[in-house]
Amino acid sequence: MTKKHRVALITDSTSDVPASLVEKYGIYIVPLYVLWGDEQFKDQVDIQPAELYARLETDSVHPSTSQPTPKDFADIYKQVKKDGAEEAVVVCISDGLSGTVDSAQQAREMSDLPVHIVDSKSVSMGLGFQVLAAAQAREAGGDAEAMVNATAKVRETMSIVFTVDTLEYLHKGGRIGSAAKLLGTALQLKPTLLLDPAVGIIEPGAKIRTRKKALETTYQNFFEKYQGKKNLHISIMTLNCPEESEEWAKRIKEEFNPVELFITPTSPVVGIHGGPGTLGLVGYNEE
Repeated sequence: MTKKHRVALITDSTSDVPASLVEKYGIYIVPLYVLWGDEQFKDQVDIQPAELYARLETDSVHPSTSQPTPKDFADIYKQVKKDGAEEAVVVCISDGLSGTVDSAQQAREMSDLPVHIVDSKSVSMGLGFQVLAAAQAREAGGDAEAMVNATAKVRETMSIVFTVDTLEYLHKGGRIGSAAKLLGTALQLKPTLLLDPAVGIIEPGAKIRTRKKALETTYQNFFEKYQGKKNLHISIMTLNCPEESEEWAKRIKEEFNPVELFITPTSPVVGIHGGPGTLGLVGYNEE
């Protein structure tokens, strides 16, 4: 990283912030782990989304995931201090989905660097948009408090709605939250699922049995919150759905003209829990 900042900005690998923006804003990334049999991979370092999807379809062993260790965060705190930072803001995946926040907090106790930790109550670009808001607040001259406040502002209007091709992966990974009540119906449901930033866990939406209807319901459920709203920031969260993602992107540009639109392949750690065929929308609006 070439540009030095007095307040370092740190997030984890599930944030899915595009690499060009990670570089632009000088964001530090702490990877989570993919555990596959006897193998261990650093998320988005040793294993990329395309590799994950290909292997999920052929490997009889189902992978699991693990949060960064306190030492991983402690090492980053040392690094940012060495790079000239006087304090740090850390924005992490929801504590309801991962123990990453806890690791960041444990590492803070080992560090003499002032560290401000934010539980995003989200994941993928639900987390990523908060990271970018913090980065932009810093670019505008804001201090650590302004950066933390910027993440909270994004959460106020944040929405995440997605559908999965099967509930099997969420069930295996233990990340199904209160949507577990759907399991009694059928694993082959293609329901809409929600991640409410007020609570940070996955909750059930509509029960749907066909892919086509699930995609349309996901789209409509997401945008009903933003009818008449301006300054939309949107990410299409995709787990190996390139054609459907492009169709959504074209439709969103025509119907809503957002100020920002990303197609975001989710990190392998997120992909393990959603499974191939997961497609969703993440976004917020500036009021």
